[in-house]
Amino acid sequence: MSDPNGEPAAEPSFDAAMPASGVMEILTPLIRRRIAPNAGPFTASGTCSYVVGHGRVAVIDPGPEDAAHVEALLADLSGETIGAIVVTHTHRDHSPGARLLAARTGAPIVGCGPHKAARSLAEGELPILDASADRLHGPDRLLREGDTVAGPGWTLVAVETPGHTMNHLAFALPEEEALFSGDHVMAWSTSIVAPPDGSMRAYMASLDKLRERGERIYWPGHGGPVRDPRRFVRGLAAHRRQRESAIRARIGAGDAGIRAIVEAIYQGLNPALIGAAALSVFAHLEDLVERGLVLTDGPARLDGLYRPGADPA
Repeated sequence: MSDPNGEPAAEPSFDAAMPASGVMEILTPLIRRRIAPNAGPFTASGTCSYVVGHGRVAVIDPGPEDAAHVEALLADLSGETIGAIVVTHTHRDHSPGARLLAARTGAPIVGCGPHKAARSLAEGELPILDASADRLHGPDRLLREGDTVAGPGWTLVAVETPGHTMNHLAFALPEEEALFSGDHVMAWSTSIVAPPDGSMRAYMASLDKLRERGERIYWPGHGGPVRDPRRFVRGLAAHRRQRESAIRARIGAGDAGIRAIVEAIYQGLNPALIGAAALSVFAHLEDLVERGLVLTDGPARLDGLYRPGADPA
């Protein structure tokens, strides 16, 4: 299989090695990382909170509403000034800690806008993902494509990457040819795309956008770094196209509901991830219907596979 540009398409090679939470690590001359202690099936070893720069710094994704994690970040940065608290997107494992950190430091919250759905919903069509959405988030400064926040020796440039959520931003660090990719691209796993928060069409377009960029390394919201990112992003796109083909094949074989499709193509899946798989299939079906490749005879249902208590990363 080749991608639309004729480049060889291969499944991405995921890296299951997990960096440890609870310590501040020096990753590069400009980047440090402390991982929040919120490990789980959607969060790997926890949410990666990054510190960029020295002296006057930015903190990217302070994580969940965890006062101890915020206190640890403050202790790590004793003697330094937080100039900006940067947020990639509004899932509760990424953005609530920004408010805690802002309350302690007075630093402005910048980055993504308030949480929003990819589309309006018919009544009763799909549960709103209150378990994962941070609906209290509101930045002091909303960043759009190309907007910057800077400090001594570092610059963060906003890159709009909707899909995982519709307000998702990545941030380029040109001084190190690096990209903080949030939950859009991660080395350890594919990203969940869960309607109504996310959109498969937007996610795929954002992958295409990143593939045209030149960063040499990604620092994601969970897990370790993405090396050779252009090749990895091509692999992610190929993986999604292969998943789409499998879904279309199951529909052609007579599967009429999401439960049947999930059971057929996700055999042996960790039970904790079945709800996420159902949402991913739902997102693919939305895209296929929008493109006129699949017909639906009514509002979509998740056949009881989605549990409102699940917490997509």
